[in-house]
Amino acid sequence: MSPRASQAEPGAVADEGDSMLAIATAVGEALDVPVEPVPAESFGFLGTIFGLDQPSSSALTRERFGWEPTHPSLLEDLAAGDYPA
Repeated sequence: MSPRASQAEPGAVADEGDSMLAIATAVGEALDVPVEPVPAESFGFLGTIFGLDQPSSSALTRERFGWEPTHPSLLEDLAAGDYPA
């Protein structure tokens, strides 16, 4: 483990597996705009990135640092609107 990692404050995502559609839907609802699935090709080269399965997990952070999430999940935070506009 690097020296920086051993001194770091734990801080990882508690969410596991939020889809791009779920995130876009939460943002759309917060902005009161409709959201619907579109083909990945609509986003050009970024469509490939959006279409990939890119799961994240906090399991390693929880294990190494004994970290447990205490804040809302990303989707809960987006739904609550607790962020700067």
